[in-house]
Amino acid sequence: MSEEVKRETLSSRLGFIFLAAGCAIGLGNIWRFPAMVGMYGGGYFVLLYVIFLIIFGLPALLMELAMGRASRRNLVGAYDCLAHSNKKVWRNFGKLFFSGNWILLMFYTTVSGWMIAYTFFAFRGDFANLSSETISQKFGNFLADPYAVIFYMLLTVVIGAIICSFGLKNGVERIVKYMMSLLLLLISILAIYAITLPNAIEGVKFYLCPSWENLRNAGILRVVAEAMGQAFFTLSIGIGSMEIYGSYVNKKHTLLQESTFIIALDTFVAFVAGLIIFPACFAYNVNTAAGPTLIFEVLPNVFSKMTSGRLVGTAFFGLMSLAALTTVIAVMENLIAYYIDEKRYSRIKASIFVGSLLAVLSLPCALGFNLWKNFQPFGKGSTILDLEDFILSNNLLPLGGVVIIIFCIIKKGWGYSEFMKEVNEGAGMRFPSCFKYYMLIVIPALIIFLAISNILSRLGVNIW
Repeated sequence: MSEEVKRETLSSRLGFIFLAAGCAIGLGNIWRFPAMVGMYGGGYFVLLYVIFLIIFGLPALLMELAMGRASRRNLVGAYDCLAHSNKKVWRNFGKLFFSGNWILLMFYTTVSGWMIAYTFFAFRGDFANLSSETISQKFGNFLADPYAVIFYMLLTVVIGAIICSFGLKNGVERIVKYMMSLLLLLISILAIYAITLPNAIEGVKFYLCPSWENLRNAGILRVVAEAMGQAFFTLSIGIGSMEIYGSYVNKKHTLLQESTFIIALDTFVAFVAGLIIFPACFAYNVNTAAGPTLIFEVLPNVFSKMTSGRLVGTAFFGLMSLAALTTVIAVMENLIAYYIDEKRYSRIKASIFVGSLLAVLSLPCALGFNLWKNFQPFGKGSTILDLEDFILSNNLLPLGGVVIIIFCIIKKGWGYSEFMKEVNEGAGMRFPSCFKYYMLIVIPALIIFLAISNILSRLGVNIW
């Protein structure tokens, strides 16, 4: 790439932290994390998650951000720019794993649409005075309607594309700042409300007090593996969705300092989401181990029984929508930046192109619950969403993470000394250089082990 691309920058440090955290904070924090805590033993899962986030997620996050800040390019361009040799090979790796951003949004837009739909449903009072069975059936009926699912999916795509088209500072940064501020406010208010409910303290105990019995019942090795996976996948390391925001930030602060803030915000949202869900579940005697159906089939039952259920339900699903949209916008910005950097598109043209293509590519997931429901790639009950999530979560994310780690350490890639120089440039906490072989050997081994165990689990093989 001989012609230099003029790089947009963010207007503030808070903008960078909120954008990067907004990419990490999503449905995995507010939906998947509490569901997994409920399924895998409560307090011990939370403890293990925090430990793995520090020893596992933090180094990988540092590497993505360092590649972005050093290269001032998207993931594909960063491999090309920073590699000392075999540039074509590294660039091809970048293209392969960068495709994960498309796959992520191909199903994430559909699920984000569900959240927006349920915000409207709660606001209209659709859950009031309904039986538990009727509320549970409502979600199934909604998914069975292709027009409704596609409408809310397209609404999500349009919102993301329009915001990104306004520019990095005036669109993405400004809007995500407002969204993240509102998200943090809403989640704090709802948590305070939830812990004042009758019998809420029992939910807090289940959530925060480690129980050996709960751990044993869930399976110790299974809990360890799931906590490790949640810690790694919550940051979406490996496909460049975080790397792009490193390319927009200045060098005034060390990346360890910035990464600590991002992880702290990510953990805060996941942690506080549990303080909403579990006290509410115990207050109204509903199943905490319901898994993914917790949000759409269980919690509306809780809201229907509350005195202020319509208001609380609207606020909760509004919170979910904000979390989903910050991720959609952040990842869509990554795709748009690629076409600006590599194809020299204008921002408007890139936004229209990415939005239009994404609307088409998202259709299979949206139709997988209705018109194409007979396509069940992993057997009875599985959907196209499961297939797309499998390709991303069990293949591109872990393998992309391993490649990034190797690239940042070996001499034929970027090299450890240059990585360390970039990480520690600026004021703030410095990352020690003694973890080279831990990052080169231990973290990739854990990632590969986790990926293989998850693939076997998908195939019905229980290794635990």
